Amino acid sequence: MEGVKPVALTIAGSDPSGGAGLQADLKTFHQFGVYGEAVVTLLTVQNTREVAAVHPLEPGLVAAQIRAVVDDIPPDAMKTGALGNEGIIRAVAGALEGVDCPLVVDPVMISKHGAALLPGDARKALLTGLLPLATLITPNLPEAAELTGLTVDSPAGMREAARALAGETGAAVLVKGGHLLGEAIDLLYAGGEFHEFVSERLRTANTHGTGCTYSAAITACLAVGLSLVEAVARAKSYITEAIRSNPGLGHGAGPVNHHVHALQ
Repeated sequence: MEGVKPVALTIAGSDPSGGAGLQADLKTFHQFGVYGEAVVTLLTVQNTREVAAVHPLEPGLVAAQIRAVVDDIPPDAMKTGALGNEGIIRAVAGALEGVDCPLVVDPVMISKHGAALLPGDARKALLTGLLPLATLITPNLPEAAELTGLTVDSPAGMREAARALAGETGAAVLVKGGHLLGEAIDLLYAGGEFHEFVSERLRTANTHGTGCTYSAAITACLAVGLSLVEAVARAKSYITEAIRSNPGLGHGAGPVNHHVHALQ
């Protein structure tokens, strides 16, 4: 139908400061010309300096939100962010069973401020319930280590973790190297092959919401029909420029610039 936009769905937590979570996802979808839908999993009390509280919603309410939007405005791609606990993970996995579109899972476990956003006992539910449904999993180094039990502190460790996680879940894996020294290297393992995405390391504290924004950009690119490798490449360029041109807001780890032009 003429004029109909691609649709992307985010299933994530709320960040009232607007830098991360579903707020960041919706801003990113918009920049890629994609209509955004948002299912709330948890509420946070946070700003650029701290996460003061995390309140997960009732799992049945999260599942009901998913069914409501999927039944009426089916997404062309979707992503998950912070899920909060085992009950929500299993509810989300159950509600997404049979939804036929790419799923990007950002396994949000720890906030930029170091606050735990997913209890350790929820790891099994993530590995056995949700990750096998994913098209792509996007862990950073600590998350890749937590999910695999491996030491992930080098490009070689990233490769080992990507293979292990892909072997366990069947999904493609993008291990993000933001915690390494030197260039910012991300490794995508898909279809038995590695793809390397490299950018200069930008020296700034204003990186709040980078994981959410990066995974949302990949989701938006999948919604418009790009291949997985193209989607990651486009998203990598977008997040790099969003960090470079950050607006300098707040008194802590400030947000990135979601207004960067995406379709170039």
